[in-house]
Amino acid sequence: MAMQHTPLLMSNILDRGAKVAPNEEIVTLTENGVRRQTYKETRDRSHQLAHALAGAGIKIGDRVGTFMWNGSRHLEAYHACAGMGAVLHTLNVRLSEKDLEYIINHAEDQIIIADADVLPLLENLKGKIPTVRKIVVATEEGFEGWATELPDPVDYEAFIAGQPTEYEWPQIDENSPMGLCYTSGTTGNPKGVEYEHRSQYLHTLTQCMTDSMGLSGADTVCGIVPMFHAMGWGIPWSALMLGCKQVMPHRFMDPARLIELMSSEKVTLSAGVPTIWQGVKGLYEANPGAYDLSSLSRLTCGGSSPPPSLIRWFWDELDVEMIQGWGMTETSPLATLSRRVMKRSQLSLSEDEQFENVAKAGQLMPGLELDIFDEEFNRLPHDGETVGEILVRGPWICSEYFNNPQPDKFHDGWLITGDVGKIDPEEYLIIADRSKDLVKSGGEWISSVDLENHIVGVDGVAQACVVAQPHPKWDERPVALVILEAGKEVAQQTILQHCETAFAKWQLPDEILFVDTIPLTSTGKMDKKVVRADLESKGYQLPSLRGEATG
Repeated sequence: MAMQHTPLLMSNILDRGAKVAPNEEIVTLTENGVRRQTYKETRDRSHQLAHALAGAGIKIGDRVGTFMWNGSRHLEAYHACAGMGAVLHTLNVRLSEKDLEYIINHAEDQIIIADADVLPLLENLKGKIPTVRKIVVATEEGFEGWATELPDPVDYEAFIAGQPTEYEWPQIDENSPMGLCYTSGTTGNPKGVEYEHRSQYLHTLTQCMTDSMGLSGADTVCGIVPMFHAMGWGIPWSALMLGCKQVMPHRFMDPARLIELMSSEKVTLSAGVPTIWQGVKGLYEANPGAYDLSSLSRLTCGGSSPPPSLIRWFWDELDVEMIQGWGMTETSPLATLSRRVMKRSQLSLSEDEQFENVAKAGQLMPGLELDIFDEEFNRLPHDGETVGEILVRGPWICSEYFNNPQPDKFHDGWLITGDVGKIDPEEYLIIADRSKDLVKSGGEWISSVDLENHIVGVDGVAQACVVAQPHPKWDERPVALVILEAGKEVAQQTILQHCETAFAKWQLPDEILFVDTIPLTSTGKMDKKVVRADLESKGYQLPSLRGEATG
C-alpha cells in the first residue's frame, strides 16, 4: 500500500475557499440592495451553525431540512450539515402542501431552517410533521417581525450567537449520506435521492474541470438554479472549494433584478434553466445599451434543452458561451456537457459547425458510463440516427431511491433515466425527449423538444411548448402552445412554414395555440402534464376532429 487512503469527505474541501480566499465575498440580493459577507465570516458562521445544530440534538446521519432561497445562510447550512455529518434535505419552496408534507415526513426531518418570507407556506403543516422538533427562521429586509406556531421556533442569528467558530469535523465513512433531494414527482409521490460524501466529492472535482464548467477561483459565480434543486447543480460545493466570489439572487428572480445583479457584481459565470435566459435575452433586447454584461463569459443551461437560436444569440450578441448540460436529480446532476470546442479536431470547424455540436446535450463526464438501449435492453448503435432509452451508471449516479424500492427504474446496475435519445459517432448525446413527452403518431415518434426548439427560432416567438393530443386514427398528434414577444404578431402559417424547412409534413403540429403563459414545474421546466390536463379540461379537440383542415 503506497498511498494514503484519505476518505473522500466533503469536510476535506469545504473550508478550502475560506483558507485560500478569506476576503472574497458572498453577495446576497435583498429588497433594496445586497448583503455582503466574506468567505472567512461564512466559514466561521457555518461552524457556529454546526455547534448550534449539535446542541439541538442533531447527530451524524440526522436529516436537517432547509426551506430557503439562494443566499448566504442557505450556503452556511450546506457547509455546516456536510461538515458535521448530518444530512442536508433541501425542501423545494415551490412544492404543493401535499408534497411538502409527504417528503418532510418521509425524510423524517428533525429541524427545518427556513427563510422568513416562505414561513407561511410551512404554517399549514402545523401538527402534520411530527418528527420536526424545531424551526430556525432566517430573516431578510421586511421580514423581521415573523411569527409561527410551528414547534420551538428560534431566530437564526440567535440560534448561532455565541457558538464557537471552530467545529472539529468528524471522520466518518466516505459512503455516508450527505444530502437528500426529492424528484419533482411527475407521477405518484416524489422520490428521494440520497447523495453521499464520496459521490459529491467526485462530482465537485469533475464539475470544475476545464472541459466541464471550467470553474476557477477567479470566477464570480451567480447560481440562479435554486439551491433546493439537485443541490444547485453542485455549484455551491464547487464554489466553496475554490473560493469563487458567489452572487446569490435570493427570491428576486425577475429578469430585471437578475441582469442588474450580474452587471453590478461583474458575474463571469451563471447557471439557470432556459426560461431564465429567454427572459434575460428579451429584457436586453428591449433595453439596448442599458446593461453591461461585458464580464459575463459563460452560462450553464440545463433542466430542459435550450433552443439553438438562444445559444447562438448569446454568442453573437454578447460573446457569451452557453454550455448545455444534461442530467437529473438522480445523476447529482451532472452527466453530460456540450461546449463550443471540446477537442482539437473541432478547432478547424466553422463557427456554424461548432454550434451544431453545442445544440446537442454533450459528451459524457469522465467516470460515467452512458448508452442507449431498446425495449429488451439491447445496446443500440451510436450512429446519430437510432433512438433508444438512455441508461447511465457511475460513482455519482443513484442506485436506489431513499426508503422507496423502485425496481423498474434500475436495470443491471444502470439507472433508467426516462429520457430517450441518440448518440452520434463522436459520442455526443442528443436528447429526443422525455419518454412520456414523445408524440406517437401513426406508430412513428415525433420529438416535442425538436419542434419546440425550431418554433422558437421564428422571429417574434418567445417560448413554445409541444404536447401530444389523442387522435382516433393516428393515436396522437402534436399541438404547439406559443408565447409571442411583447408587441409582436406572428401567424400560425408562418410558424408551420418555418417548421416545414426541417420536418416532414406529418410531423408538423396540427395547431398553434397562442397563449400568454405556459405553466412551469417547481424547478422551472415547462409542465407538460399540466398543459395536457388543461387542454383536456377545456374540451380541446384537434382541428381534424372539429372538421377543419390540419396544417
